[in-house]
Amino acid sequence: MRFTEDCFACLLSRVEYECRLATDDEARVMAAVDACETLLRTIREDDCAAPVIACRVHRHAYQHIGCRDPYRDLKTLNNQEALQALHRVAPSLRTFRDRCLAAVIANTLDYGSRMHRVTDDFIGFFAREFASGFSIDHTDEIERCASRVVYLTDNCGEILFDRLVVESLKAAGSHVTCIVRGAPILNDATLEDALRFGFDRIADDLFVNTMNGIAEFGLNPRFIPPAVSDALDSATLLIAKGMANYESLTEWRDLPPVGYLMSVKCSPIARSVGVPVGSRIALLSR
Repeated sequence: MRFTEDCFACLLSRVEYECRLATDDEARVMAAVDACETLLRTIREDDCAAPVIACRVHRHAYQHIGCRDPYRDLKTLNNQEALQALHRVAPSLRTFRDRCLAAVIANTLDYGSRMHRVTDDFIGFFAREFASGFSIDHTDEIERCASRVVYLTDNCGEILFDRLVVESLKAAGSHVTCIVRGAPILNDATLEDALRFGFDRIADDLFVNTMNGIAEFGLNPRFIPPAVSDALDSATLLIAKGMANYESLTEWRDLPPVGYLMSVKCSPIARSVGVPVGSRIALLSR
Protein backbone atom coordinates (compact mmCIF):
# COMPACT_ATOMS: atom_id res chain seq x y z
CA MET A 1 0.00 0.00 0.00
CA ARG A 2 1.06 3.54 -0.72
CA PHE A 3 1.02 6.55 1.56
CA THR A 4 -2.38 8.30 1.60
CA GLU A 5 -3.71 11.63 2.79
CA ASP A 6 -5.20 9.86 5.82
CA CYS A 7 -1.71 8.62 6.74
CA PHE A 8 -0.27 12.15 6.99
CA ALA A 9 -2.02 13.35 10.15
CA CYS A 10 -1.92 9.89 11.72
CA LEU A 11 1.84 9.60 11.31
CA LEU A 12 2.50 13.05 12.74
CA SER A 13 0.21 12.36 15.70
CA ARG A 14 2.24 9.26 16.47
CA VAL A 15 5.45 11.25 16.20
CA GLU A 16 4.08 13.71 18.75
CA TYR A 17 3.02 10.82 21.02
CA GLU A 18 6.45 9.18 21.02
CA CYS A 19 8.23 12.50 21.56
CA ARG A 20 6.07 13.11 24.64
CA LEU A 21 7.14 9.70 25.93
CA ALA A 22 10.74 10.89 25.72
CA THR A 23 10.46 14.43 27.12
CA ASP A 24 8.05 16.85 28.78
CA ASP A 25 9.83 19.81 27.13
CA GLU A 26 7.04 21.23 24.95
CA ALA A 27 9.44 23.21 22.78
CA ARG A 28 11.51 20.11 21.97
CA VAL A 29 8.39 18.11 21.20
CA MET A 30 6.99 20.66 18.79
CA ALA A 31 10.38 21.22 17.16
CA ALA A 32 10.62 17.47 16.49
CA VAL A 33 7.09 17.34 15.09
CA ASP A 34 7.80 20.32 12.84
CA ALA A 35 11.02 18.74 11.58
CA CYS A 36 9.20 15.48 10.83
CA GLU A 37 6.41 17.30 9.02
CA THR A 38 8.98 19.06 6.85
CA LEU A 39 10.62 15.74 5.99
CA LEU A 40 7.29 14.07 5.36
CA ARG A 41 6.20 16.72 2.90
CA THR A 42 9.33 16.02 0.85
CA ILE A 43 9.08 12.20 0.80
CA ARG A 44 5.33 11.46 0.92
CA GLU A 45 5.19 10.90 -2.87
CA ASP A 46 8.24 8.60 -2.98
CA ASP A 47 7.84 5.41 -5.01
CA CYS A 48 7.72 2.99 -2.08
CA ALA A 49 5.34 1.37 0.40
CA ALA A 50 3.88 3.51 3.16
CA PRO A 51 5.87 1.80 5.96
CA VAL A 52 9.16 2.82 4.31
CA ILE A 53 8.12 6.47 4.52
CA ALA A 54 6.84 6.05 8.08
CA CYS A 55 10.10 4.47 9.24
CA ARG A 56 12.15 7.35 7.84
CA VAL A 57 9.95 9.84 9.69
CA HIS A 58 10.11 7.94 12.98
CA ARG A 59 13.89 7.60 12.78
CA HIS A 60 14.07 11.34 12.14
CA ALA A 61 11.96 11.96 15.27
CA TYR A 62 14.20 9.71 17.36
CA GLN A 63 17.30 11.56 16.19
CA HIS A 64 15.70 14.95 16.75
CA ILE A 65 14.50 14.14 20.26
CA GLY A 66 17.71 12.32 21.17
CA CYS A 67 16.09 9.06 22.28
CA ARG A 68 16.77 5.66 20.74
CA ASP A 69 13.76 3.92 22.27
CA PRO A 70 11.03 6.26 23.61
CA TYR A 71 8.60 3.35 24.00
CA ARG A 72 10.90 1.29 26.23
CA ASP A 73 9.05 1.74 29.55
CA LEU A 74 5.68 1.35 27.86
CA LYS A 75 6.83 -1.87 26.17
CA THR A 76 7.94 -3.31 29.50
CA LEU A 77 4.54 -2.54 31.01
CA ASN A 78 2.79 -3.90 27.91
CA ASN A 79 4.66 -7.20 28.16
CA GLN A 80 3.77 -7.49 31.85
CA GLU A 81 0.08 -6.81 31.22
CA ALA A 82 -0.01 -9.22 28.26
CA LEU A 83 1.59 -11.95 30.37
CA GLN A 84 -1.06 -11.51 33.06
CA ALA A 85 -3.81 -11.63 30.43
CA LEU A 86 -2.28 -14.69 28.79
CA HIS A 87 -2.36 -16.65 32.04
CA ARG A 88 -6.08 -15.95 32.35
CA VAL A 89 -7.19 -16.72 28.78
CA ALA A 90 -4.72 -19.35 27.54
CA PRO A 91 -6.49 -22.38 29.07
CA SER A 92 -9.58 -21.69 26.92
CA LEU A 93 -7.60 -21.48 23.65
CA ARG A 94 -7.73 -25.02 22.28
CA THR A 95 -7.56 -24.79 18.49
CA PHE A 96 -5.36 -23.08 15.89
CA ARG A 97 -8.27 -20.76 15.10
CA ASP A 98 -8.70 -19.87 18.81
CA ARG A 99 -5.05 -18.97 19.11
CA CYS A 100 -5.00 -16.94 15.90
CA LEU A 101 -8.06 -15.02 17.09
CA ALA A 102 -6.43 -14.36 20.47
CA ALA A 103 -3.28 -13.10 18.73
CA VAL A 104 -5.37 -10.76 16.56
CA ILE A 105 -7.27 -9.41 19.58
CA ALA A 106 -3.89 -8.82 21.26
CA ASN A 107 -2.89 -6.83 18.16
CA THR A 108 -5.10 -4.04 19.56
CA LEU A 109 -2.39 -3.37 22.18
CA ASP A 110 -0.87 -0.70 19.93
CA TYR A 111 -0.19 2.78 21.29
CA GLY A 112 -0.10 6.16 19.62
CA SER A 113 -2.23 5.62 16.53
CA ARG A 114 -4.55 8.57 15.84
CA MET A 115 -7.64 6.46 15.01
CA HIS A 116 -7.10 3.73 17.62
CA ARG A 117 -7.31 3.66 21.41
CA VAL A 118 -6.03 0.92 23.70
CA THR A 119 -8.61 -0.46 26.12
CA ASP A 120 -8.15 -0.13 29.89
CA ASP A 121 -9.94 -3.45 30.44
CA PHE A 122 -8.25 -5.94 28.14
CA ILE A 123 -9.76 -9.04 29.78
CA GLY A 124 -13.31 -7.77 29.39
CA PHE A 125 -12.52 -6.55 25.88
CA PHE A 126 -10.95 -9.91 25.02
CA ALA A 127 -14.03 -11.85 26.13
CA ARG A 128 -16.35 -9.70 24.00
CA GLU A 129 -14.12 -9.77 20.93
CA PHE A 130 -13.46 -13.50 21.21
CA ALA A 131 -17.20 -14.18 21.29
CA SER A 132 -17.63 -12.05 18.15
CA GLY A 133 -14.97 -13.98 16.25
CA PHE A 134 -13.31 -13.01 12.96
CA SER A 135 -14.79 -10.74 10.31
CA ILE A 136 -12.75 -12.74 7.77
CA ASP A 137 -11.76 -16.24 8.82
CA HIS A 138 -9.40 -18.19 6.56
CA THR A 139 -7.69 -20.01 9.42
CA ASP A 140 -8.48 -23.47 7.99
CA GLU A 141 -6.89 -22.55 4.66
CA ILE A 142 -3.93 -20.92 6.42
CA GLU A 143 -3.34 -24.04 8.48
CA ARG A 144 -3.36 -26.23 5.37
CA CYS A 145 -0.50 -24.20 3.86
CA ALA A 146 1.65 -24.36 6.97
CA SER A 147 4.37 -26.86 6.09
CA ARG A 148 7.21 -24.30 6.24
CA VAL A 149 6.14 -21.03 7.85
CA VAL A 150 7.81 -17.66 8.13
CA TYR A 151 6.08 -15.75 10.94
CA LEU A 152 6.47 -11.95 10.93
CA THR A 153 5.75 -10.61 14.41
CA ASP A 154 4.44 -7.13 15.17
CA ASN A 155 4.17 -5.53 18.62
CA CYS A 156 5.53 -6.42 22.01
CA GLY A 157 2.85 -7.67 24.41
CA GLU A 158 0.98 -9.43 21.62
CA ILE A 159 4.12 -11.45 20.88
CA LEU A 160 3.12 -13.60 23.86
CA PHE A 161 -0.04 -14.57 22.00
CA ASP A 162 1.98 -15.12 18.82
CA ARG A 163 3.90 -17.71 20.80
CA LEU A 164 0.69 -19.71 21.22
CA VAL A 165 0.16 -19.69 17.44
CA VAL A 166 3.75 -20.83 16.86
CA GLU A 167 3.30 -23.61 19.42
CA SER A 168 0.18 -24.81 17.57
CA LEU A 169 2.05 -24.83 14.27
CA LYS A 170 4.95 -26.77 15.77
CA ALA A 171 2.61 -29.29 17.39
CA ALA A 172 1.10 -29.90 13.93
CA GLY A 173 4.54 -30.59 12.44
CA SER A 174 5.32 -27.24 10.81
CA HIS A 175 8.82 -25.84 10.39
CA VAL A 176 8.58 -22.27 11.75
CA THR A 177 10.95 -19.34 11.28
CA CYS A 178 10.11 -16.29 13.40
CA ILE A 179 11.17 -12.78 12.39
CA VAL A 180 11.48 -9.90 14.87
CA ARG A 181 13.05 -6.43 14.86
CA GLY A 182 16.75 -6.25 15.59
CA ALA A 183 16.53 -2.65 16.84
CA PRO A 184 13.82 -0.58 18.54
CA ILE A 185 11.12 1.02 16.42
CA LEU A 186 7.85 2.12 18.04
CA ASN A 187 6.47 -0.65 20.28
CA ASP A 188 7.44 -3.46 17.91
CA ALA A 189 8.74 -6.70 19.37
CA THR A 190 12.53 -6.99 19.26
CA LEU A 191 14.98 -9.85 19.65
CA GLU A 192 15.13 -8.98 23.36
CA ASP A 193 11.39 -9.70 23.69
CA ALA A 194 11.58 -12.89 21.62
CA LEU A 195 14.43 -14.31 23.68
CA ARG A 196 12.74 -13.36 26.94
CA PHE A 197 9.67 -15.35 25.96
CA GLY A 198 11.50 -18.38 24.59
CA PHE A 199 11.07 -18.07 20.84
CA ASP A 200 14.60 -19.37 20.38
CA ARG A 201 13.44 -22.64 21.98
CA ILE A 202 10.02 -22.85 20.33
CA ALA A 203 10.77 -21.87 16.72
CA ASP A 204 13.12 -23.72 14.41
CA ASP A 205 14.80 -20.44 13.50
CA LEU A 206 14.70 -16.93 14.95
CA PHE A 207 16.00 -14.08 12.78
CA VAL A 208 16.02 -10.29 12.94
CA ASN A 209 14.69 -8.14 10.12
CA THR A 210 17.48 -5.58 10.47
CA MET A 211 20.54 -4.64 8.43
CA ASN A 212 23.20 -2.15 9.48
CA GLY A 213 21.27 -1.46 12.68
CA ILE A 214 18.25 -0.11 10.75
CA ALA A 215 14.86 -1.39 11.89
CA GLU A 216 12.02 -1.38 9.38
CA PHE A 217 8.28 -1.97 9.56
CA GLY A 218 7.16 -4.92 7.49
CA LEU A 219 9.65 -6.07 4.87
CA ASN A 220 11.63 -3.46 2.98
CA PRO A 221 13.34 -5.01 -0.08
CA ARG A 222 16.40 -2.81 0.57
CA PHE A 223 16.96 -4.13 4.09
CA ILE A 224 16.37 -7.88 4.09
CA PRO A 225 19.15 -9.97 5.66
CA PRO A 226 20.21 -13.03 3.63
CA ALA A 227 18.87 -15.45 6.26
CA VAL A 228 15.40 -13.88 6.05
CA SER A 229 15.51 -13.92 2.25
CA ASP A 230 16.45 -17.61 2.24
CA ALA A 231 13.63 -18.44 4.66
CA LEU A 232 11.12 -16.65 2.40
CA ASP A 233 12.38 -18.55 -0.64
CA SER A 234 11.69 -21.92 0.99
CA ALA A 235 8.44 -21.03 2.79
CA THR A 236 5.05 -22.50 1.92
CA LEU A 237 3.32 -19.83 4.02
CA LEU A 238 4.10 -16.37 5.33
CA ILE A 239 2.11 -15.31 8.40
CA ALA A 240 2.12 -11.53 8.75
CA LYS A 241 0.93 -9.88 11.95
CA GLY A 242 -0.36 -6.33 11.97
CA MET A 243 -1.04 -3.51 9.55
CA ALA A 244 2.52 -2.47 8.71
CA ASN A 245 3.26 -5.96 7.44
CA TYR A 246 0.08 -5.82 5.36
CA GLU A 247 1.02 -2.41 3.95
CA SER A 248 4.49 -3.57 2.94
CA LEU A 249 3.68 -7.04 1.62
CA THR A 250 0.83 -5.91 -0.63
CA GLU A 251 3.56 -4.15 -2.66
CA TRP A 252 5.48 -7.41 -3.18
CA ARG A 253 5.27 -10.02 -5.91
CA ASP A 254 6.39 -13.68 -5.99
CA LEU A 255 5.67 -14.35 -2.34
CA PRO A 256 4.33 -17.62 -0.97
CA PRO A 257 0.71 -17.53 0.25
CA VAL A 258 0.38 -14.88 2.98
CA GLY A 259 -1.87 -15.23 6.01
CA TYR A 260 -2.60 -11.74 7.31
CA LEU A 261 -3.55 -11.70 11.00
CA MET A 262 -4.55 -8.25 12.20
CA SER A 263 -6.98 -5.92 13.83
CA VAL A 264 -8.00 -3.24 11.31
CA LYS A 265 -7.34 0.07 13.05
CA CYS A 266 -7.52 2.68 10.28
CA SER A 267 -9.60 3.68 7.26
CA PRO A 268 -7.00 3.10 4.51
CA ILE A 269 -6.49 -0.53 5.59
CA ALA A 270 -10.24 -1.01 6.03
CA ARG A 271 -10.85 0.23 2.49
CA SER A 272 -8.11 -1.98 1.09
CA VAL A 273 -9.40 -5.13 2.77
CA GLY A 274 -13.08 -4.23 2.36
CA VAL A 275 -14.09 -4.43 6.03
CA PRO A 276 -15.06 -1.85 8.69
CA VAL A 277 -12.50 -0.32 11.03
CA GLY A 278 -12.32 -2.52 14.12
CA SER A 279 -12.61 -5.79 12.19
CA ARG A 280 -10.48 -8.79 13.09
CA ILE A 281 -9.19 -10.73 10.11
CA ALA A 282 -7.34 -13.91 9.23
CA LEU A 283 -6.99 -13.36 5.49
CA LEU A 284 -5.16 -15.76 3.18
CA SER A 285 -3.79 -14.08 0.07
CA ARG A 286 -2.35 -16.16 -2.75
